[in-house]
Amino acid sequence: MTRTVYARVESPLGELLLVGEETAGAGTGGAAGNGEAAPAGGVRLRSLSVPGQKGGAVVQDDWRPDPEAFAEVARQLEAYFAGRSTRFDVPLAEGLGTEFQRRVWAVLESIPYGSTVSYGEVAARVGASGAGVRAVGTAIGRNPLLVVRPCHRVIGADGALRGYAGGLERKKLLLGIEGGAG
Repeated sequence: MTRTVYARVESPLGELLLVGEETAGAGTGGAAGNGEAAPAGGVRLRSLSVPGQKGGAVVQDDWRPDPEAFAEVARQLEAYFAGRSTRFDVPLAEGLGTEFQRRVWAVLESIPYGSTVSYGEVAARVGASGAGVRAVGTAIGRNPLLVVRPCHRVIGADGALRGYAGGLERKKLLLGIEGGAG
């Protein structure tokens, strides 16, 4: 049985809404950065959104607040925002997005901390160059895991900050934390 749990965490981006799937048994795969399983009875992160985010999660009546379930995610976020950590190692929910979106999101996860790539580079990596850049931009915009899956590291070919579901000021802040363009 899977239950949806959530927590709110303060950050430099505003109050983050963390949403996860709580399972009674052991999970398999899906951790950001290492592919390890979630612990038995653990929570897999399904969404991390910021206030006013386009397409961000909205708490539903049947969701249960459980800040303790997200203690490790909160710790890693705090370390990231303080500049003490460059990656996330948390179990992620599986089966989200289309196959194309998952391919694009995998490219996002491969962009090194402090680096940026263009939308065109992401499109080329997934074999969707040319007119496919727009589809790549749409897939990036539907990333449900802001910060953890670093869509903020994708910029315009001219180096300009473009399209971020959490707002360009937050994108600039995240790139500044990482010492990248911003």
